Amino acid sequence: MLVLSSPSGAGKTTLSRRLLAHDGDITMSVSVTTRPPRPGEVHGQDYFFTDVPTFTRMRDAGELLEHATVFSNMYGTPRGAVEKALSQGKDVLFDIDWQGTQQLSENAAQDLVKVFILPPSAEDLEKRLRTRAQDTDEVVRQRMAEASDEISHYFEYDYIIVNHEVEDSLARLQAILAAERQKRERVTGLAQFVNALRAAL
Repeated sequence: MLVLSSPSGAGKTTLSRRLLAHDGDITMSVSVTTRPPRPGEVHGQDYFFTDVPTFTRMRDAGELLEHATVFSNMYGTPRGAVEKALSQGKDVLFDIDWQGTQQLSENAAQDLVKVFILPPSAEDLEKRLRTRAQDTDEVVRQRMAEASDEISHYFEYDYIIVNHEVEDSLARLQAILAAERQKRERVTGLAQFVNALRAAL
């Protein structure tokens, strides 16, 4: 499970989409949320959009691997789809905040790689938020105010990428993923391969 977190506007969603487009062995974990769709977002692809009672039922029934409330909206990761992808040998990419990452760490620390995306500067973060033109001035101010708290959790992550330029950040992210896939404990069938190799020598 590969987690990407960042303050809103730092580029994690863009990097997630680029990584998915370049790597067929990783699939996106689609979160369920109570917030309304933004322009262009597709139900079941970007998020599963639902109401508060349905979300609460899923949470209370243990159907979510993690859940959090951000900007008065509820977000969570459906357990079933993630477990199915992992059982099929796929890596799973998560676009979640530090609260959700903490919960995943408690439940599956050995299977988790955590990457935090930082903006190059506060000015750049505000510019990106305003450029995407999806939020009101009030929401942009709120997101900027929350960014400092979100960034303070950077030390809980395994890797940090300062997102100066998307292509460079993508290359760094791909390098992290490639290295983590080659860790001894993650290479399936390694013991059998080594035993057969030694027997042939």
